[in-house]
Amino acid sequence: MFLDNILIAARQVGILYIMVLVGVICDKIGWFTEKTGRACTDLLFYIITPSVIINSFFTREFTKDSGMKMLIAVGCGFLLHFVAIAVNTPLFSKGNKDENCVYKYGAIYGNVGYMTLPLTEAILGSEGVFYCSAVVMAFNVVSFTHGVFMMDRGKGFDAKKLILNPGVIAMLIGLPFFLFKVQLPELITKPVDFIAGTQTPVAMIVFGTFLAHSQLKNIFKHKKIFLVALSKLIVLPAIMIGIYKLIGLGGTLLTALAISSCAPSANNTVLFSAKYGKDAELASQLVATVSFISIITMPIIIAAVQTIA
Repeated sequence: MFLDNILIAARQVGILYIMVLVGVICDKIGWFTEKTGRACTDLLFYIITPSVIINSFFTREFTKDSGMKMLIAVGCGFLLHFVAIAVNTPLFSKGNKDENCVYKYGAIYGNVGYMTLPLTEAILGSEGVFYCSAVVMAFNVVSFTHGVFMMDRGKGFDAKKLILNPGVIAMLIGLPFFLFKVQLPELITKPVDFIAGTQTPVAMIVFGTFLAHSQLKNIFKHKKIFLVALSKLIVLPAIMIGIYKLIGLGGTLLTALAISSCAPSANNTVLFSAKYGKDAELASQLVATVSFISIITMPIIIAAVQTIA
């Protein structure tokens, strides 16, 4: 059973990373320019990913059970980030403060949008995406408060970007349709569904173009990157899965939350590092390294959870 689950999970992760490889190749041969990459990133951020979140609400019927599970998923999404902060803040407290900000951000915040949502959809379908959307919302809230505060060395956070974040707006749009059982015509739901269906290939190809610029040959100069990988890909998932089991979670909800907890470091690690004057090259190496290691760790963790779920 466990080995079967590993093969299934590895197959899905492998499919995603083949698309990532396509993105790397497109970048290396010049088909993807910086302008093209920025346009595709904006398309993902403002249109496609919000469509995925909204569509997950359209495809779920509100019941007492589904409503309760949604609330649990939201709570667990925030709990995931609070535990990550508690674990990693003391872990990266010594040494260069600016570099430690990069390490902490990469260890705390996972790639829940571009990696978790496509992987969850491939393994669990729309129900899994429904629960993962709650984690995406928690990510947006915590990263644009604590994350900005940490990277900007306590100068504050960007309230406007938090409020106007497309992921948060998508949740606010989709939630009423779910709660009040509003049935929209296909003229509206079908286009949203079609746009949402493009997320996996577009997100993975764009992610590949991002990895193409990472200087992996320099990673051994920064040994703390491997400490980030250990914390992000093994320690944090083990803690969270233990907590989820202790509070009695199981089935699709447990698997979806587990996938969210074992995701590699967020792309925002690089974006925030550049924005707030940290070492963007270090951040790029970190995200690339942790992402490559996750090819091995994610199938094992997902298979283990599916075996006990």
